[in-house]
Amino acid sequence: MAENVQLFITCLIDTLYPEVGESVVRVLQRCGVSVEFPSGQTCCGQPAFNAGMRHEARRMAEHTIRVFEATRGALVVPSGSCAAMIRHRYAELFADDPQWLPRVQNLAERTYELTEFLVDKLGITALRAAFPGTIAYHASCHLLRELHVDRQPRLLLQTIPKARVIELPAAQECCGFGGVFSVEHPELSTAMLERKIHNILTSGADVVVACDTGCIMHINGGLHRRRLPTRVFHIAQVLDETGTFNQIPFKPDKQQSKTA
Repeated sequence: MAENVQLFITCLIDTLYPEVGESVVRVLQRCGVSVEFPSGQTCCGQPAFNAGMRHEARRMAEHTIRVFEATRGALVVPSGSCAAMIRHRYAELFADDPQWLPRVQNLAERTYELTEFLVDKLGITALRAAFPGTIAYHASCHLLRELHVDRQPRLLLQTIPKARVIELPAAQECCGFGGVFSVEHPELSTAMLERKIHNILTSGADVVVACDTGCIMHINGGLHRRRLPTRVFHIAQVLDETGTFNQIPFKPDKQQSKTA
């Protein structure tokens, strides 16, 4: 019997990157997983939480808990930041509530970031996708620092046939997005983004892979504004052998990348 999972799709994927969500579903199904998508799900509440709006964040958290506690199976999240919100920050919101805290803890125990679920829960480290180029991995902050997930996405990338995985200079540095951080501190955010783009160009990677669409949106915006050919993709797109990523003939102009 196929393992049953609940997909928490996240706001950015739902509104801006639906193709990423489609790749997530195909990757999970190819791994023998039955994917369910509760239609009542909304935002996890992280933007409100980070902005200090705890009351609003708690209302969204309560809704998320109600939606998913009526389901069975692991909760798979293709975003380190949203997974970290459910796993760790919900406990802060309900720390003094003896009625809600056990419900929070039960949901947290079921919650996995996508690559964490594939590698640690399913024991899968290699999929059929292939990429004849150079890949660099960007480690997003919440995924790395709050969930301590780093080995899993790197292992999945390293087993892609024909791909050459290289290290980004200062790979663990923030790209500058940070959700509301980029709005509240635009000058700092821009400076951090410029340093990240410089490191991407220095690496010589054909593509950059990340596990959070916030980082993907932020970095791609900077690359696009500078008219640079390199792009950032979600790891689900790279692992999805039938997705749009594997239909793009990647032939970036290396000379342009080095001199821009």
